[in-house]
Amino acid sequence: MTAATFDIRRPVGRAVLGALAHVGRLSMLVAELVRNLSDWRVWLPRTMTEAWNIGVGSLPIILLVASFAGAVTALQTGYQFTGNIPYYVAGSLIVESVVLELGPVLTGLILAGRIGARYAAELGTMRVTEQIDALETLGRSPASHLVIPRVLAGIVMIPILTIIANVTGILSGWLAVRQVLPVTNYDFKYGAQVFWHPFDAWYSVIKGFAFAVCITIISCYYGFSTEQGAEGVGKSTTGAVVASCVMILLLDTLLAKLLLH
Repeated sequence: MTAATFDIRRPVGRAVLGALAHVGRLSMLVAELVRNLSDWRVWLPRTMTEAWNIGVGSLPIILLVASFAGAVTALQTGYQFTGNIPYYVAGSLIVESVVLELGPVLTGLILAGRIGARYAAELGTMRVTEQIDALETLGRSPASHLVIPRVLAGIVMIPILTIIANVTGILSGWLAVRQVLPVTNYDFKYGAQVFWHPFDAWYSVIKGFAFAVCITIISCYYGFSTEQGAEGVGKSTTGAVVASCVMILLLDTLLAKLLLH
């Protein structure tokens, strides 16, 4: 009886089987996406609408977060500065921090909460109200009507929002660092160019693209897998946001290891 009480094989086995089931269902969803890409007359106009909603709807919060991120980076740089370090190094620290890390990661996390929660809630509501089942009954592909437009719109717009966040963060950091350090415009520009690598910009865009794929596919998967009515919609929305954020941090680590070394 004691051995049965402390036997961890059952919970571990259930966790492994559950994870494998999620991987299988997610793979089937991705395969369905690829198979229905030829039906462009259906998903193209919907993609335009979703792209507008993502880009214009998310732009104010992206500008706000990027502005504060750049300003805080500049203020902390001024706090940690000593007289032995040339002032132009502040430009390099701000630009590299924003482009390599803060811009893409903060944009991904913000959009995981805004876009991921929205997609999971919309598709989850459609699932529990049997709207997705009605599409299948009519012979229409839910992937063409519901999933492909959301995924493609995110893949297109999230890297663009990442670029906007990078530019905004650098500008706010430049304005903020002048308030705490005697840094001239030439010093800031020179410092930004000294340690700049052309691949840094591509690396930021690659991270934005990877985060976009992660956010859109995971949120659509959780929405399609919703069960148990309104309670299930809430669980799917929470699960989509948490899983997207965890995957963003995991991808951030993996991409830094693979691309920067």
